Amino acid sequence: MLPLSRTAAVLLLALTIGCTRNEVPPMPAPAPAPAMGASRASLSKAAGGERARSVMAESAAPGAEPPAQRFLAVRHDLSAEVTSEQLPAAWATVRDLCGTLRCELLSSALQRETPQQPGHASLEMRVLPADVEALLGGLSGVAQVVSHNTTSEDKTAEVIDVEAHIKNRTEFRDSLRAMLADSKTKRDLGDILSIQSTLADTQAQLDSGATQRKVLEQQTSKQHLTINFAAKRVLVGGTSYSPIRGALRNAGAVLAESVGALITFVAVALPWLLLAVPVLWVGRLLWRRRARTQKRID
Repeated sequence: MLPLSRTAAVLLLALTIGCTRNEVPPMPAPAPAPAMGASRASLSKAAGGERARSVMAESAAPGAEPPAQRFLAVRHDLSAEVTSEQLPAAWATVRDLCGTLRCELLSSALQRETPQQPGHASLEMRVLPADVEALLGGLSGVAQVVSHNTTSEDKTAEVIDVEAHIKNRTEFRDSLRAMLADSKTKRDLGDILSIQSTLADTQAQLDSGATQRKVLEQQTSKQHLTINFAAKRVLVGGTSYSPIRGALRNAGAVLAESVGALITFVAVALPWLLLAVPVLWVGRLLWRRRARTQKRID
C-alpha cells in the first residue's frame, strides 16, 4: 500500500490531468508544463504541428475532393442526315442556336445540291459543357444524328507545368526589377545591361507561357464540336426504280458526253478524210483504166 503523501500526490496529478483535458480544446497542441526545459517545449510544439498536419491530410484524403483540378480537352464528332430540301434550313438552325448559347463558332460551310453531287454542310464550334446538351438537343430536332464520337485528352500535366513556369518566371522578373530599382547598390554599366537583357528574355518567356496557357484554357474550358450534315438518300417507288431514276437523271450528262466524243472523233478524223478522198479517187481512176486496157487486150 502506498504512503499517504505519495497517494495524495497521485490523486493531485490525476485531477490536474482531468482538468487539463476538460479545459483545453482538442485541436491545439497542449502547452508544456513550466517545469519542462526549452528543448522539451520545442519538441512538443513540433510534434503538435506534425500531428495537426497529419490530421488535416487524413481528413482531406478519404472523402474530400482532390486538391488538383483536372483539365480535360473534350471533342465531339457528329454526323447528321437530313433531306436535301431541309439541309440548308437545318444547318442554319444549328448555327443560329450556337449564337444564343455560350458557344463560339469557328467555321461553317454549306454546299447545296447540284445535278453532279449531293448537298452537304459542316459546323465547327466550341461550347461550354453546360450548353452542350442544349446544342445537341437542337440538332436532334432538325436532323437525324447517325454517329456521335467523343474523345477526351487530359491536359492537367501541361497546365500545371505552364502555371509553375509562369510563377517562377514572374518571381524572377520581379527580383530583376527590384535589382534595377535598387539605388543603394553601386553597379557598373555592364551589370545594368546584363540585368536588362535577362529581364527582357524573362518577359519574353512569360509572354510565351501566357499564350500557351490561354490556348490550354480554350481547349479545356470549352468542348470542341464538329457536325457534318449529309443529304439523306430517298428512294421513290422502291429499290427497283432507283436504277431507272438514276439513268434518267444522268441521261443529259451521258448524251452530252457522247456528243462531245463524236465531235472529238470528227475533229481528229477530218484531216485524214480530206487526204484519203483524193487518194481513193485517183486510185479508182487508175483501176478503171487498167481494167479497160486489160479488156482490150483480151
